[in-house]
Amino acid sequence: MTVIDILTRVDAICQKYDKYDVDKLNGANVAGDDPFARLYASVDADINQCVEKAETAKQEKNRAAVVALNAEIRRTKAKLLEEDLPKLQRLAVKKVKGLTREEIATRSDLVAALPDRIQSIPDGSSSATKKNGTWGGASGSRTGGAINFDSTADGNFDDEYFKGTEESNQFRREYEMRRMKQDEGLDVIGEGLETLKNMASDMNEELDRQVPLMDEMDDKVDRANADLKNTNVRLKETVLQLRSSRNFCIDIILLCVILGIAAYLYK
Repeated sequence: MTVIDILTRVDAICQKYDKYDVDKLNGANVAGDDPFARLYASVDADINQCVEKAETAKQEKNRAAVVALNAEIRRTKAKLLEEDLPKLQRLAVKKVKGLTREEIATRSDLVAALPDRIQSIPDGSSSATKKNGTWGGASGSRTGGAINFDSTADGNFDDEYFKGTEESNQFRREYEMRRMKQDEGLDVIGEGLETLKNMASDMNEELDRQVPLMDEMDDKVDRANADLKNTNVRLKETVLQLRSSRNFCIDIILLCVILGIAAYLYK
């Protein structure tokens, strides 16, 4: 195989995997039209963030910060393995217009490589037993179906083996103190919520007792308004009647006065 053939083959392979380059996808914004490429770019970004957090946790000296970073890494790994990875597996085998069989197979290969990448991220958890039958590395070995622990020279565990360091003891005390303070704060909040619950219950009962009284008051007010309207109507009619008879008498008296004046002047 000549150099030209090697270069041609390398160029073909690069073009084949070029569409899955996360940096180019983010720069060109191509992932918006392809669900697989968009989700793969998101998963790859999460993996890179987990790797950066693992490096930060490795250099961090504060034990609390290390525990918090490892917890975030474990949550992200669980999300990737339980939610994103199954979606990618379904999208990888889904037929898309314009994709060849080789490209679909390439997607399956990319998805198949993700679990190893995710599991390889250190998260501070203790490693499981090895598949070849060795337990605990150098501290213990399994031979012939029996388990022999040789952590000490005589094969027995002493008190110093389980004794924690001053730093771990201080971290544990600080953790217990903070947890006690949180428990106290939660107890206070719980008591306040219980008080509010009782007050709300009393207010609800009082409102239930006041509702019939309010309804009765509304009925009485309605009846009083109706009676007042009827009284006003009758009073208006009475005033009109009194005013009409009074006007008739006044008119007769005025007429008599005018006739008397006229008779006096005539004489």
